[in-house]
Amino acid sequence: MIYRFLTVILWFVLVAGGRSAVAQGNDSWILVDTRKMTLSVLEGDTVQRTYKKMAIGRAGTTTDKKQGDDKTPLGEFHLVRIAPKTPFHRFFGLDYPTVGHAERALQAGTIGQEHYAAIRQAFQAGDIPPQETPLGGYLGIHGVGKGDPAIHANFNWTHGCIGLTNQQIDDLSNWIHIGMRVVVR
Repeated sequence: MIYRFLTVILWFVLVAGGRSAVAQGNDSWILVDTRKMTLSVLEGDTVQRTYKKMAIGRAGTTTDKKQGDDKTPLGEFHLVRIAPKTPFHRFFGLDYPTVGHAERALQAGTIGQEHYAAIRQAFQAGDIPPQETPLGGYLGIHGVGKGDPAIHANFNWTHGCIGLTNQQIDDLSNWIHIGMRVVVR
C-alpha cells in the first residue's frame, strides 16, 4: 500500500515538476555496472566520472522485469525526464519499458497485444512509454532523499531504480541531458 502511495506521489511530482522530451545529445552516456555497483559517466569510451556504492532493486536484476518484483531491469535506456525536486531528492527517469522488454513480455504472455502496441506506439512517437503496465514503470536514477544514508551504503533498497546518495545525484545532474543513453548491465 505504501509503495503504491509513493509511486503515485512520485509520478505526480515527475509529471508536474519534471521535464519530459527526448532530445538528440552529445556523445556522453551512462554505464550502470550492477556487478561492480558503480555508475559511470562516459564521453565515448573515456570515463569522466564514477560513483561508487550505488544501490539497485532489493531483489537484484533481471532482463524481464514485472511490476512489483523489486528488480532492476537490464538493458539500454534513455533519460526522458529530469525532475530536480522529488521525495528522492532528484529523479532522472528512464524510457522503461522498452520495445525489447515489451516484445519478450508479449511472447512470454506477461502482457497482451494492447500493452505491447501502446509501448511500441510511444517509442515510435518519441513519447514516454506507458508506466502502468504489468512490466512496471516509473524507473530511473535517484537520490536517497530523506532516507537513511546508512541503509543506502549497506543494502540494495530500491524497487527497481538505481539509487545514489543525494550528493552523488547532485553531482550527476551536472552531466546529464534528456535523451542521454543509459546502459544497465
